[in-house]
Amino acid sequence: MPLYFVIIAAIVILDQTVKHLIVGSIKLNASISIVDGILSLAHIRNYGAAWSMLLGQIWFFVIISIVSLAVMAFFFWKFRNRPLYLTGLSLMIGGTIGNFIDRLRLGYVVDMFQLDFINFPVFNVADCALTIGVAVILIAMLKDDEL
Repeated sequence: MPLYFVIIAAIVILDQTVKHLIVGSIKLNASISIVDGILSLAHIRNYGAAWSMLLGQIWFFVIISIVSLAVMAFFFWKFRNRPLYLTGLSLMIGGTIGNFIDRLRLGYVVDMFQLDFINFPVFNVADCALTIGVAVILIAMLKDDEL
């Protein structure tokens, strides 16, 4: 079980470190091309969710984060002997905490990864961890004979 707490901590530390580096090196609302026409690093303040949905509803996101963390903690305990579920939940918990820290500390989430070839929301390390965590949970459910 300690491995999963290391995963959670690693996601939070990586997320907060990348955000700190972006804020310190890229001007607000500016971007730097990494792979021309494909990926840029940007410095964006997101006061809502993807595509700025629910813009400015900070307390809504704080409450949703707390409830989500409580639900994930319950399932973390329930599936404590199921490695694939624990891996997915660890990624999701780490991602949720990473964005939660931003919302509490700053009132917005720092986003930085911009896909230049498609109209897609700018996202961050925490968002990546959440997405991968959900995919891992879906794979665990598909492989699970007990459901």
